[in-house]
Order: sequence, then C-alpha cells, then structure tokens
Amino acid sequence: MTPRPHAAGGATGRRAGGGARERARAGGDRTRRRRGAVHLPRALTIAGSDSGAGAGIQADLKTFAACGVYGTSVVAALTAQSTRGVDAVLAVPPSFVRAQLDAVLDDVGADAVKTGMLLDAATVETVAAALAERRLPLVVDPVMSAKGGTTLLRRTAVAALCARLVPLATVVTPNRAEAAALAGFAVRDREDMARAARALLALGPRAIVVTGGDLDGDAWDLLVTGRGSRWLRARRVPGPPPHGTGCTFSAAIAAELAKGVPLEDAVVRAKRYTRACIRRARRIGAGHPILGHFPPARRR
Repeated sequence: MTPRPHAAGGATGRRAGGGARERARAGGDRTRRRRGAVHLPRALTIAGSDSGAGAGIQADLKTFAACGVYGTSVVAALTAQSTRGVDAVLAVPPSFVRAQLDAVLDDVGADAVKTGMLLDAATVETVAAALAERRLPLVVDPVMSAKGGTTLLRRTAVAALCARLVPLATVVTPNRAEAAALAGFAVRDREDMARAARALLALGPRAIVVTGGDLDGDAWDLLVTGRGSRWLRARRVPGPPPHGTGCTFSAAIAAELAKGVPLEDAVVRAKRYTRACIRRARRIGAGHPILGHFPPARRR
C-alpha cells in the first residue's frame, strides 16, 4: 500500500484539518462558549467496556483523569470480564457507535482520540469514517486479544484496521503479537520489532511504537517515525504482569497529545506513567493484578 501523505500539523502531532475540521467542531466550540465553560484538554476513547475496570474504556478514563485531561468515551463493544479473564463479548451495533461519536464530538469535541477494542470490521469502518471527517490526533491501540486469549478483534477486521484506521493514526501502539498479526510475520526479538515497525509505518501513520514489555530482561519499546527510531528502555518491575498495561500506555499518549505535548515527548511520558502504574499495581481479585492509575491519597 502506498504510504499516505501527512499534512504538516505542528510539533504536537496535529494534522492540518482545513475548513472541514473546523466546521465539524464549530458547533461544539460555540456550545462551550455559550455556556461559559472553561476549556479543558479533552481526550476521547473508542474501545470496549471491561466490567472488571482493569482495562478497556475504564482504564482509559482513569488514565485521562490521572493525566489531567477531560475524558469522554464511545463504547464499541461490551465484555463480561474480571481479573481472571473474559467470560463473554457482546458487539455494539455500528450505528450506535456512530451515534455516540457524533454526540460527543459535536458537543464536547476532542483534542485527541484513542481507539482500543473494536471487535469487528463494520465497527472499524464506522469509526474510521467518522474520524476521517475530523482528522484529530489519533492513537490506535490495535487490541486483538485479552490476556487469557479471548479474541477482541475478529480476523476479518484486521484488513479493515490496516486499510482504513491505521493510515489515519498519529501513532499506532501494537505489542509484539499485534505487530506480528498486522505485519504478517513473527516478531520474536528487537530486530523483528524494528522490521515490523517499518512495515507498519509504510501503511501511512505518522509513527509506530512496538511495545516489548514481554521480552526477557528490561522492558524495551521501539518508537519509529519517518525521521528515525528510538529505543525506550525501562527496568522491569518484578511480579506478575498486571492487566491493562497496553490500554493505559496508549491512553496516556492520547492524554499528552491532547495537552499539546509533542509526539516523542508524549510517548516518553506515557511510558514513565505506565511504569508508575505497574509499580502501584495490586491484586484485588483472583486473577491478574490491577494497575494503580492514581498515586496514593495523602493522609491529612
């Protein structure tokens, strides 16, 4: 696929949207001025609901709040989920996904958007069509399966994700397994991570971050843009892997972009925040630990 050209959008990763983008957001902006509301950085998550609140939309909204942005949400799928795993998945009709998107963006608006679990091709197409009209900074987290192995993106949706949503992205944040599924070859080590990132960058996004937190040793992530690459290293936090790290990382990037932080700095800050969440993780159920999205409250 021919790489999609990007309009110059400044250091924050924003794209030049032209008159169409301004018209699309004008109604919401006028509403906020009419009500005398104070402007806050706004981030929108379009993802699946996790009833256990460890991942998905619930983790995204906690991340947005912790990072100081106003979070809104579009529920793209529902899961019956706990710390032990996913028991059931229910699709949301694409027409209702679009209704949620229009309701939020036409009123509250957004300074950045992230996508997570989208489940099927029809939902991917619906989300891509809506976001193409607005051209907002976009973080695509290509969620494909839960920690226990439950499918969260059907195979028939992978092609739609690559063709319609990935080219719109400011940054795509696959883990090694997701990078392999998108790139079409195994991603076993850091060399494979680099090769997969370059292959995915050719689909048109501004940047790729392949996360390697499941590699042995330190946690290495690779950021690749059209200008070069950068390895991001963090010491591994001992203990069992918590639930929701990928959702939290991508949501933190979106939050930083919403505040106007340049892309590379946003990725670095998001990695630092996610590691802090892992350090604060606690086991509150019988399964995976839950991330600590907020610092402990100070005792008075």
